[in-house]
Amino acid sequence: HRAPGNAERDKYRHPIETLDFFGFKSNMTVIDVGPGEGWYTEILAPALAKSGKYLATGGDPNGPADARPTFYAQRFKSFLERSPELYGKTQMLVVDPKAPKLGADASADMVLIMRGVHGMVNAGTFSAYLAEINRVLKPGGVLGIEEHRAPADANPTDSAKKGYVPEKWVVDQVEAAGLKLAGKSEVNANPKDTKDYAEGVWTLPPTYRLKDKDHDKYAAIGE
Repeated sequence: HRAPGNAERDKYRHPIETLDFFGFKSNMTVIDVGPGEGWYTEILAPALAKSGKYLATGGDPNGPADARPTFYAQRFKSFLERSPELYGKTQMLVVDPKAPKLGADASADMVLIMRGVHGMVNAGTFSAYLAEINRVLKPGGVLGIEEHRAPADANPTDSAKKGYVPEKWVVDQVEAAGLKLAGKSEVNANPKDTKDYAEGVWTLPPTYRLKDKDHDKYAAIGE
């Protein structure tokens, strides 16, 4: 059921190994913060449909017609409606990123931020999201983060503009918000990634911001 090309990305994103590492179970209540075009939704929503709950954050599809968040929300809503047998139980959670509200206290077993931290850093909303995530997670609940890792000495404000964030800095921010580091995984690490591209991480697949320029070179590096 996955969109053309999405399964081919498993060799970089290792979704089964990643979710196993996070401790994902099909009876959980999972909040997916910023699901984008639904790469993980294709996996999570059907897995949670029978005995769990899948909530995906985003903008208001009925918001201002000229606003980018409205477009993204409409696109995601259309994606869900395309396959109601798979995604019909998904709950769209409309959030104000500057003051996010993710539900009731201690209501979620797992919150996922999949390649979204750099965007939060760029928007100045990371700390607001972390405070809210700490509030909605149940005791023993898990915040799972997948993110492009900047060099250890990188300035997070600068590196985030290129799509990368230093690992220790992220851990420090999360722990300052009241959570504790339970584990780290190298399953998605890419030693070929030199992290020094003029167009940032979007130089690499799947975006290929430089289009045909050095396409094979960046394809060989991978995500």
